[in-house]
Amino acid sequence: MTRTPKAALAVGVLATVLLSAAPASAEGPEVVTTDNETPVLYDDSRGGNASGDDPAIWVHPRDSRKSVVIVTAKEGGLRVYDLRSRELQSLKATKAPRRDSKEGRYNNVDIAYGVSLSGREVDVAVVSDRYNDQVRFFAIDPAGSSSHRPLREVTARDQKFLFSKDRKTVDEEHTAYGLAVYQPRPGVSYAVVTQEGATTIATARIVEKNGRLGYTDVRKQTMPASFPLPDGKTWKPCDEPGALPHFEGLSVDQRSGVLYAAQEDVGLWRLQLPLGSSKPKLIDKVKNFGIEATYDEETEECTPVDPDASGFGGDRLTADAEGVDIYYAGGSAGYVIVSSQGDDTFTVYDRQGANKALGTFRIKGVKGVDDVNGSDGLTVTNRPVGKYTKGLLVTHDEPDTGRNVNEKRDATNFSYVSWGDVARALRLKVDTKWGNDPRF
Repeated sequence: MTRTPKAALAVGVLATVLLSAAPASAEGPEVVTTDNETPVLYDDSRGGNASGDDPAIWVHPRDSRKSVVIVTAKEGGLRVYDLRSRELQSLKATKAPRRDSKEGRYNNVDIAYGVSLSGREVDVAVVSDRYNDQVRFFAIDPAGSSSHRPLREVTARDQKFLFSKDRKTVDEEHTAYGLAVYQPRPGVSYAVVTQEGATTIATARIVEKNGRLGYTDVRKQTMPASFPLPDGKTWKPCDEPGALPHFEGLSVDQRSGVLYAAQEDVGLWRLQLPLGSSKPKLIDKVKNFGIEATYDEETEECTPVDPDASGFGGDRLTADAEGVDIYYAGGSAGYVIVSSQGDDTFTVYDRQGANKALGTFRIKGVKGVDDVNGSDGLTVTNRPVGKYTKGLLVTHDEPDTGRNVNEKRDATNFSYVSWGDVARALRLKVDTKWGNDPRF
């Protein structure tokens, strides 16, 4: 049964938005480096319409060198890489197992560990499919990077649309978009999913169905689409006609059940799961929060009505606020990392208390690797994986540039960054003993 909390909950949020998002002082971003990036993906017919978007790190339970990175490539499907960024597997975005199926568009991915399937526990890549408005599941071979086929699909047939009433509505594409996994206790797993072009967030419990994986118990919450300002006006972020300010980047604190969610043109929210159990809190705002803009049909961009307006935003995030993930540092310590697609930076917030902003960094490429630009999805683990003994950050890069890249084509890829380098630059903790993997 689908249950949607009353609209009053979203309205009640508005009164607390401005009070809860005081900006931190801004200092120039630090610089960390990467010399490890995945092969270029091209979003054209010759490249299989592969446009990189979101990564996830699967940690091998015994030999960290066999851990893998799984990424979405939208219409280009999924890619699996080893820790040296070599491609191990390419999966097409096939038709979903349903009667009214279309070929998929895989947007976001996360990992669920220890899911019950056919009498055993398996680790699973959980993926949002925009063209079929559903979640899809891919079992991970325990051999990891040693496997000839690290992923195989195990999605149950005819799962319900998450946000659409029928196939015609699905084709309007206000469908499954951002995704994160929440595992509050062993044997219980949820997918948290956002809706493209809307402010809805949903949770769905992952369950076994006839020897495959599906979902049930879909619950939804509507987040704010407009915001009161100190000058008495109400601000609605500019977007294309028919679209509301949606969310994409998500991460759930597996210990506390707090969901961190990036509303691209608004900022970073935190809300307690299950949905509807508390009022969401906007903990940081994008710089142009409150600036009135209009949509230009020709350029397909929003232009400020007053170019000199200062607005009421923070001083860290530059829209779009995109990727979100958590670095665990034992107990309640650790960090929330958020990417700013608008200025190629990453902001780190304290995982505890009021989520104070602790610093910002950029990623510079070295040894022939290009800088990270326009980052969308990101993922981080505090677990040692291969040579990344202090943890690993993987982030999307668009456009990919540099040698051997055809810059006339839409090129994307993913870069690997040692968490130790980030920690050293921003004077953060390193703790490799506790994480979100329930096997540890």
